[in-house]
Amino acid sequence: MKIQNISRRVLFACIALAVVCFGAFFTVGYDNPVGDYNEPQLTELLLWLMYGLTVITALLIVWGIIKGIQSTKGNDPAVTTGVPGSKITATTIILMIASLAVGYVMGMNETEFTAADGTVTSAGMVTVTEMFLWSIYILTVAAVAVVGVSMSGILTKTASK
Repeated sequence: MKIQNISRRVLFACIALAVVCFGAFFTVGYDNPVGDYNEPQLTELLLWLMYGLTVITALLIVWGIIKGIQSTKGNDPAVTTGVPGSKITATTIILMIASLAVGYVMGMNETEFTAADGTVTSAGMVTVTEMFLWSIYILTVAAVAVVGVSMSGILTKTASK
């Protein structure tokens, strides 16, 4: 089976799993008032989904790096595949740093947060949380755009000319 087919099936499986989990989150026990707040029953399901996807992604990244090093063995893959891997890596790192910087600027001057049970979160940690949330939003939009371009085949058609 071609790697593109495997990649596409895994992508659709991940999307289906996320849709099912979020659908269950909003339909099973979502209206569960606790005091002045709502405490959905399946919040832990979403947390475990994110933990699992993060661990699997980290393992696949390590596996991909090892396989990439083994397959190139000192050769320049851009010559044979037409994919400029070093440019893609540099762009990814720059985008991540830029998203964190934007997130930090967006989260500056946050005040401390006091939860309903009296737990106080310092302003610095609220800023860090805000920074990571904005970074996640930016990187998610970028990832969706890149997957859309990749699945459309625009770059493949351009590279083959």
